[in-house]
Amino acid sequence: MTNKRDYTLVEGPNCHVTRRREILAKHPEVKDLTGPYQLSAVYITLIVLGQLVMAYALRDQAWWVILIASYAIGAFANHSLYVMIHECTHNVVLKTAFGNKIMGLVCDIPLVLPSAMGFRKYHMIHHKHLGEYAYDPDITSYTESRLIGNSAFMKALWIALFSVSQALRPLKVQYYKPLNIWTAINTVLQIIINIAVYVYIGPMALLYLALSTLFALGLHPLGGRWIQEHYITKEGQETYSYYGPLNKLTFNMGYHNEHHDFMNVAWINQPKISQMAPEFYDSLKSYQSWTKVLWNFIFNPKIDSFSRIIHPDRHPKARDKEANLYNNVDAHF
Repeated sequence: MTNKRDYTLVEGPNCHVTRRREILAKHPEVKDLTGPYQLSAVYITLIVLGQLVMAYALRDQAWWVILIASYAIGAFANHSLYVMIHECTHNVVLKTAFGNKIMGLVCDIPLVLPSAMGFRKYHMIHHKHLGEYAYDPDITSYTESRLIGNSAFMKALWIALFSVSQALRPLKVQYYKPLNIWTAINTVLQIIINIAVYVYIGPMALLYLALSTLFALGLHPLGGRWIQEHYITKEGQETYSYYGPLNKLTFNMGYHNEHHDFMNVAWINQPKISQMAPEFYDSLKSYQSWTKVLWNFIFNPKIDSFSRIIHPDRHPKARDKEANLYNNVDAHF
């Protein structure tokens, strides 16, 4: 039987373009929240060192100890480093783009996968072309969505292997070249780091780091974040925020509506946006539990990978007045 599921097409630009303009008109003080939060560099350093110490401490442990430790501890640490890569991508850790790129490479040290520079490129494309099927790397391809289908098993398997899906997603993005000198540096450096961990600390240490990344991006309470951000659970709403307790361990990553409205605001100030302009956020659906979001996605037959709003594709060279509100996102590439 033919799968007739499809994405929900909405004409016009995404909601954040309009809301950002309206908030700035009514609450210009929000502009004061933008800019880097340099203490994030200290947090990055401490988490990276903490993960390396954990890997060293577990170097002689049995595989099942590694499995438990990576799920219960390592996943939270590595997920927080992915959040910090996100902060570096938006140049809100240090004052210069170069400094943020270096800190992104530092974040990658215990992640095993060379992630920072590829994410930096494609995440900014996600912001620039949010919801545009041909260009937004956050949207699964028709082939991938149909492969996942609607069974609980396949949806759970997809979440478990989400890191694989993310790695392949750029292949569907048109007009953008996937490689540059920074991604090459990132890849070579990460290979050297992985070899060093394997040789000087041990294979079980590398296994701990690898499993921490697998769980950080996969079938874990934190995995609800991937569904929370843009999967439709309220008709007409494109983006959703999470205001639950895990924000304290993920540097406020749940504040996703706020982030898309003002992407140059560092994590420490994200909650202040909705506090300053509550009339724009209080009526939006939000979540208090990533676990419930994940459970609902897996077992609710009404939700699948097609549960996304898409907009008409704009060629990458297209420019309009709203584009200026994103402070020339091309500068981040």
